[in-house]
Amino acid sequence: MSGPIGQLTRGTTGYNRLRRSDRWLVHSPRVRAALLSAADPLVVDLGYGALPVTTLELAARLRTVRHDVRVVGLEIHPERVETARTVAGPDSDVEFGLGGFEMAGRTPILVRAFNVLRQYDAAAVPEAWAVMTRALAPGGLIVDGTCDELGRRCCWVLLDALGPVSLVLACDPFAIDKPSDLAERLPKVLIHHNVEGQPVHALLTAADRAWASAAAHGVFGPRVRWRAMLELLRDQGIPVEPPRRRMRDGVLCVPWDTVAPT
Repeated sequence: MSGPIGQLTRGTTGYNRLRRSDRWLVHSPRVRAALLSAADPLVVDLGYGALPVTTLELAARLRTVRHDVRVVGLEIHPERVETARTVAGPDSDVEFGLGGFEMAGRTPILVRAFNVLRQYDAAAVPEAWAVMTRALAPGGLIVDGTCDELGRRCCWVLLDALGPVSLVLACDPFAIDKPSDLAERLPKVLIHHNVEGQPVHALLTAADRAWASAAAHGVFGPRVRWRAMLELLRDQGIPVEPPRRRMRDGVLCVPWDTVAPT
């Protein structure tokens, strides 16, 4: 290879910033199945930023699914790689290396690329996805997502070798006024399509209406109100994935066909 494929991003990060996506990964049946069935449970955290804290957190959380998961953090800037190795320490069981969308020749079963493509032009997304999916191990998955600085508002796309599978919106329900507040964190592939006549705009509009209709549930807290909103959306025929039992996060997950740009 001639070198890492990609461009240097801002590199902002923070402790526990990606906790919501990590929790979703740990509980997602499809992600769990991929990790548990992989001959080599290699996971790549692409573009972890100026500090490796979220990569180390990812490794700790995924090892609750499979104890022998191998996590590699990749960055295209050598200084960030050296910083990560220093912070992690010589005894760390997480590896850090130089690499980009090409995965530095590795074949991971899972790739997390958070707050990376957010900083690219929308026209660059299909090629970046194509390069990453070509590097996947059989049955591999990619998470392309965006979140705010504190990780209270997050959105991500799950992809497999054939393309996008689903869209997930996740938040702290205490940190929003309405579901469409998450629009500013839509992945790059969707953020410019949040306009009248596009499916993702229709989903957010329907969610806002259901949120308003569920206002009476707010007396029990915004998490209960969020679940009531999901039930109303399902009653309207929107294929919302049932939430897992715990209600810590507000999660809205739909198949990609529900929001794919027209």
